[in-house]
Amino acid sequence: MKNPVLDQLIQLRRQIHQHPEISGEEVNTAAAVVAFFKDLKHSHIETKVGGTGVLVTFDSGKPGKSLLFRAELDGLPIQEEGDLHYKSVYEGKGHQCGHDGHLTILAGVGAWLSENPPKRGKVHLIFQPAEENGEGAKAVMKDERFKGLKFDEVYALHNLPGYPLGQIVVKENSFTAAVNSIIIKIKGKTSHAAEPEKGLNPSLAVAEILNGLETFQNNNPELADFRLITPVYVTMGSQDYGISAGDAEIHLTLRSWTNEGLAELERNVIQLAKEVCTKHHLIFDHEFLAHFYANENDQSCVDAVRNAAESAALDILEQSFPFKWGEDFGIMTTEFKGCMFGLGSGEDQPALHNPDYDFPDELIPKGIAIFTSLIKNQLK
Repeated sequence: MKNPVLDQLIQLRRQIHQHPEISGEEVNTAAAVVAFFKDLKHSHIETKVGGTGVLVTFDSGKPGKSLLFRAELDGLPIQEEGDLHYKSVYEGKGHQCGHDGHLTILAGVGAWLSENPPKRGKVHLIFQPAEENGEGAKAVMKDERFKGLKFDEVYALHNLPGYPLGQIVVKENSFTAAVNSIIIKIKGKTSHAAEPEKGLNPSLAVAEILNGLETFQNNNPELADFRLITPVYVTMGSQDYGISAGDAEIHLTLRSWTNEGLAELERNVIQLAKEVCTKHHLIFDHEFLAHFYANENDQSCVDAVRNAAESAALDILEQSFPFKWGEDFGIMTTEFKGCMFGLGSGEDQPALHNPDYDFPDELIPKGIAIFTSLIKNQLK
């Protein structure tokens, strides 16, 4: 890639990094993507896809595969630390997951396609909103303009701190966990704190549910029936010492390697909470939110990524078990053949979602190389 283009991409990433927008608010980020593409040749741009998403298509007009590559637009509600000259200017918002780098890589792929348009088939680049809350890919999939498209293969990458810079990390079958979050809502009855027997205090039920959850845990990532339940927030009553609590909430994240395993875990948790609440004469309700499908990689697409990495002279690591975090690209790999893979961002790089994380600019050309290599190989 010519240095002037790389310089432009680095400038784009730092602009996005400095002005992060969280899920559902990515209006200016999307506008920056559109501005980058407006002068590029051979591309068709659709905006407001699934909200603030941008879909860019390079169509040869000839028969061939239809490929989709995905990047994310959103940042995180995290206060950035450090003294970068392009540090986030927004209080409590930052790009500590590297989506600024992912979208810059995809913009670089677009710049390459502008000079090297496909000779057959189509290449679609989707810059999707709201990955962090699990809603963006779903919204894109429901957009009428996107629903009318068929893809032979879909691909996405995620940078991985702790892995050598530019290393391609692949895994067959599940690449990331199926994840859901649940709020267990418990309603009893308040009473005077001196007379708790005249109310229905949920404290014993809360303790029993939290202890009972341990029976469903299987936190060994090397096992196929991996299950992880993480309590993230528990609240009960109010800070009034004259009132015995009458309600409670338990917030959990649930994880499994497969969508089927997650569904079973959800049923187990709900059944436990129901039984405990019935036992203590309490009313039970629940709410799910932030659902991520497991990324189920197709064997042929994993092979394609391996071949592309070899063509681009990038090191390959075979990951032995999935990553525990959720990624909403999973809904796309349930619908289409595809592969999500990792791109090492440096062994000394701060972890994802750390307040001092910053996507390394040196990784941009390596990300472009793996995607353009895929395009060349798959559209031969």
